[in-house]
Amino acid sequence: MDITDRIPVQPDIEFGYILKIIGAKGKKLEFCIEHPPFLDANGNPAPPFEGEYYINSNNYEFFLGDTVWEPYEDKAGTWLLSTWMEGKLLAKKKLTLYIE
Repeated sequence: MDITDRIPVQPDIEFGYILKIIGAKGKKLEFCIEHPPFLDANGNPAPPFEGEYYINSNNYEFFLGDTVWEPYEDKAGTWLLSTWMEGKLLAKKKLTLYIE
C-alpha cells in the first residue's frame, strides 16, 4: 500500500482514507465523494456520492473511498472526499486519478 494523492486508473485499485474516531458512539457521520463527470447506467451525469453513517462503537475506523470501473477513461481527474460529524468538517482530501 502506498500513501499518495496521485492514483493510476487501473482495475482493482482502491483509494480513499481511513478516519480513526474515538468517543463518538451514536454520532452521525456525513460524507461526500465528488468525482469527475461521467454518466450513470441510464446515460445521465452521475451526481456526487453522498451518505451518512452512525458510529456504532467508541473506537471506530471509518473508510471513505472508491475504486474505478469500466469505462476507465472517464474516471480520470480530480476526486474530492469529505467527511463531517455534527456539521464539523473532519477530513477533506483531494485525489488525482490519472491514466498511465
